[in-house]
Amino acid sequence: MGDVLAGFHAVWEFESDSVLIRYERGIRTPKLFQALGERRIPLSAVEGVTLSPGRRGTVVLRLLPRPGADPLMEAAAGQLKEGSDPYRLVLPAERETLAEYYADELKGLLAESGAGPAERFLVPVPEAPMSFKAYDGKASFDGESVQFRWSWTGASSAKWKAGDQSFPVSELSGVEWRSPEVFEGHLTLVRRSADSAPAVQADQDPASVVFGLGYGPVHESLPFAAAVLAAVRVRGPVPAAPAPSRRDPADIAERIRHLGELHQAGLVTDEEFSYKKAELLAEL
Repeated sequence: MGDVLAGFHAVWEFESDSVLIRYERGIRTPKLFQALGERRIPLSAVEGVTLSPGRRGTVVLRLLPRPGADPLMEAAAGQLKEGSDPYRLVLPAERETLAEYYADELKGLLAESGAGPAERFLVPVPEAPMSFKAYDGKASFDGESVQFRWSWTGASSAKWKAGDQSFPVSELSGVEWRSPEVFEGHLTLVRRSADSAPAVQADQDPASVVFGLGYGPVHESLPFAAAVLAAVRVRGPVPAAPAPSRRDPADIAERIRHLGELHQAGLVTDEEFSYKKAELLAEL
């Protein structure tokens, strides 16, 4: 397509296999958009497009991302306010006919790309290193591990007792983000070793940082959560150590018989014979 459609706070550039979204920088632009800057959304990450009336003489063109395709939306888990939805383009009502044209064009392209949940993340996330200040500490991510450094003015005694924390991505199974715009906002790292452990309040959990009072804003904490989640999914489950294989009893018996012959011939000491025999029996 190669066309450009400019709306409030963003410009969409339509390409044959993707939509490049460039977000404006300005006082009225949502801070999340400014933090994202630019995003390329592959059409393979989209399952639909809608055009609907907006507020005060506007229309809204919106892409519908496939479940599991965008780590940002997966981390947000439906908590973003309408005005901060990065998949919405708000346009003046007089541009409705043009918006309808692009919506129809996209629908035609999407019919060829399939739908349904994505098997992997398809939309890139901001690159590490990243950091932000929470109410009870500072969170940082270097691409390999997440660090929490507690603040003496906000951290609970339980967190101070546990000390500053470092979580390798390989030890995590997911991320839970609760918007700072609601009560008890927090970022919690879900550890593989704690998947079945009882829940702990975020202010007492060394694997969580707490939001509030201007700390952990959406435009900082959500991209952070998405980047960690994407790294966890890329890394995948830690492979379990293979169980030691059991040896054939006949083979063990033959090796013990041969060891006995060496012992009788004086080529193996009593101590070596006892040790090796016990080692072979342990393989049964």
